[in-house]
Amino acid sequence: MNRLMVFSLTALLLFPALGYAAADDKAAPELKTFQDKLSYSMGLDVGTYFKGMKADIDYDRLIQGINDSFKENKPLISAEEVAEVQKEFAAKMQEKQAAQVKELQEKNKKAGDDYLAENKKKKGVKVTKSGLQYEVVKKGNGQKVKEGDQVKVHYTGTFVDGTVFDDSRKRDEPAVFGVEQVIPGWSEALKLMDVGSRYKLVIPSNLAYGEQGAPPVIEPNSVLLFDVELISVEKQEAAPAAVTAPVPEKK
Repeated sequence: MNRLMVFSLTALLLFPALGYAAADDKAAPELKTFQDKLSYSMGLDVGTYFKGMKADIDYDRLIQGINDSFKENKPLISAEEVAEVQKEFAAKMQEKQAAQVKELQEKNKKAGDDYLAENKKKKGVKVTKSGLQYEVVKKGNGQKVKEGDQVKVHYTGTFVDGTVFDDSRKRDEPAVFGVEQVIPGWSEALKLMDVGSRYKLVIPSNLAYGEQGAPPVIEPNSVLLFDVELISVEKQEAAPAAVTAPVPEKK
């Protein structure tokens, strides 16, 4: 419902541009001025939005409504009917989204459970009481991490299908954050590590982002895999690094 309301407000600004484009769709006019380019770019955005709603939107009626509004023609339905139909549509969209989330939850839970069951059988993999799975790739001999520490790490995060969702090594930018600022699976794993260690982690969804996930990067019930190298324990408190992965912050 909120998204629909926000879009409705935005559309007040964007619809004139779309109306202009619709009036001369076949002519393909040149985009010479800033106004031309701005109008066209906004039209593309609006068109992209409605393209994803093909099953619910009739293009001709959409354009008719835009033109009637822009030209101040008498609306074919009352303001009350507009509000009612948008309310009904919002409810349908919420129901559809809820069904999609449930489907993702079930699919990812099965995939995650299967992966966890197979991974724990591998040589060298240890499982903690919480369900965290880890493998010591390299044992460090530096300072032990404790609660309240700030740490500097390099990491690569992947899903169970092997897709990489974030990689500090690729950015050549280690992440710095507090041990208690991260998801539970990370907090637990870091306290097992010494500086210089490199661990492979398999974090169950309940120790990561659970049933809700962290959209748009992490889907619901996702098991997360990390290759983590503990570079150092920082002497002074440092702000969390600005990274694309959802690791440095708890939900």
